[in-house]
Amino acid sequence: MNTNQNIASKTPSAMAGQRRVVILGAGESGVGAAKLAKQKGFDVFVSDFGVITDKYKAALEKLVVPFESETHTEALILNASEVIKSPGIPATAPIVKKLAEQGVPVISEIEFAKRYTNAKTVCITGSNGKSTTSLLTYHILRNAGINVGLAGNIGHSFAAQVADETFDWYVLEISSFMLDDMYEFKADISVLLNITPDHLDRYNYKLEDYAASKMRIVQNQTESDVFIYCADDQETLKAMEGIQIQATKYPFSILKKAAPGAYLESETIHILIEPNKEFTMSISELALQGKHNIYNSMASGIVAKVLELRNDTIRESMGNFKNIEHRLEHVAKISGIDFINDSKATNVNSTWYALESMTTDVVLIMGGVDKGNDYNMLKDLVKSKVKAIVCLGKDNKRIHDAFEDDVEVIVNTFSAEEATQIAFHLAKRGDAVLLSPACASFDLFKNYEDRGNQFKAAVKEL
Repeated sequence: MNTNQNIASKTPSAMAGQRRVVILGAGESGVGAAKLAKQKGFDVFVSDFGVITDKYKAALEKLVVPFESETHTEALILNASEVIKSPGIPATAPIVKKLAEQGVPVISEIEFAKRYTNAKTVCITGSNGKSTTSLLTYHILRNAGINVGLAGNIGHSFAAQVADETFDWYVLEISSFMLDDMYEFKADISVLLNITPDHLDRYNYKLEDYAASKMRIVQNQTESDVFIYCADDQETLKAMEGIQIQATKYPFSILKKAAPGAYLESETIHILIEPNKEFTMSISELALQGKHNIYNSMASGIVAKVLELRNDTIRESMGNFKNIEHRLEHVAKISGIDFINDSKATNVNSTWYALESMTTDVVLIMGGVDKGNDYNMLKDLVKSKVKAIVCLGKDNKRIHDAFEDDVEVIVNTFSAEEATQIAFHLAKRGDAVLLSPACASFDLFKNYEDRGNQFKAAVKEL
């Protein structure tokens, strides 16, 4: 056990009269929440069952906030007035179950931080594309001169920014795990991109439970708020049937005319919120290519038009946007072979999008921690585009079982360097080597960023 030495001096008896906030998890969101809670005069304690990194230990020490690492001391946690929980900690964790039994409220950092800001929020969720759409939306708003912050599942902690900044708007990337611990929070503009099977291990392996979590993005919205959604996504439409949505709805579609909303016609995006104020842009001019990115661009474009931004600003921003690292990131071209890092593709649907956007033969590097994946949706794309699969993970049996009839070569590897070298030898001029794992990274790597960075380093060594 590794604990901060001054815990004892910070127990509630020494801080009589102060409300006690306990924060579970000392990552970006937890340390940000600690900063804001301390600023607002709470008695704050941080507990992380894992190892706290040196960076966040130093931040907590600078804040003079007591913390513990690699343990949860129940006596210091169960006496909280309120607990702010990291999104990565499931409701089934023993300490969370004990808090529930004792009736201690458990909320997310997003819920806590919103209490202390009057800024308006654009909240973006979905199984896939939410990071890209959040970054694109932020890019458009900032280019339009709006005083805007970026937070949530991306960038710096929302709570830390509320403590330090005075933004008028925030673009928040919101995961289902965050939504599960949000109750009074209200989005001014909510965006739901899609619902596909992901993280089902946290939702009783039921897609409808996961979908219900995603639909919490519209909770507490009123008629003066906005809900933007994909009219082509059947799971979204099914989930919408069961709830009453008060917000003004704007759908987007590439299959049918959606007005008011956004739609695709003759290779041109049309966004129409008000009569005679239409925005149009050829999809060939978009910085983000591929069918999935047409959807992402439509969603961001509707946000921009709801905020009455100028068409020229929207068009320029959509044309010059640079995508997030580890999401279909072009690394290098070596011997005529393109190397593409899509390490952020931690589920099957993300890999489907990546393969769908490929225009050449592909050597696919995939594998890792399988979250109960159903690989069937990839089979047609693998048959038509993938010449070889390089597995990168400790247990690759399910990938072999899924694709052994669809590709001639499936190879097992156990490091990014080995996977990259073998993929290079299997590819020929004009092909692409695509790292798009469809799995989590925790068997061989710290996280998807570490996996992507090791891949990029290996490519540079070729």
